[in-house]
Amino acid sequence: MYIGLLSDTHGFFDGELASFLAPVEEIWHAGDFGDSATAEKLASLHPLVGVYGNCDGQDIRLTYPAFQFFERGGMSILMPHIGGDPGRYDLRAQALIEQYRPQLFVCGHSHILRVENDRHYDMMTLNPGACGYQGWQQFRTALRFHIDGGTISDMELLKIPKK
Repeated sequence: MYIGLLSDTHGFFDGELASFLAPVEEIWHAGDFGDSATAEKLASLHPLVGVYGNCDGQDIRLTYPAFQFFERGGMSILMPHIGGDPGRYDLRAQALIEQYRPQLFVCGHSHILRVENDRHYDMMTLNPGACGYQGWQQFRTALRFHIDGGTISDMELLKIPKK
């Protein structure tokens, strides 16, 4: 399965992001959509799996949960918005990790792109950074990759300077 992963759009969606997501089969959004119009645009492209973020309003919170636990391509995935990093997880995220023991942990919130293996929990951690303009980051980022047979492959990065 071909996945597009993004977070922290904060209401921004443009042609560069749409082009990057065009070939994927499913989009995952790790929170802070910004508004329901952005979520609807993403969902019109491909099936959308998302969670609400700390900046999302009631419209998003009524549609998307605080976290998702699901399976794709033979891999279990846990996705909250606020997660932290290996060795420094948010307390709620760590409790979810302990409970579900995912093979892949996906989060957003920090606006920092991170692809890292957590050896303690034997899981891959992904944070796609932020693909919107809000925040201090210098680049807008998103990821896309394949998941098949419990393995992630062919990861690609969208990296666009903020104007």
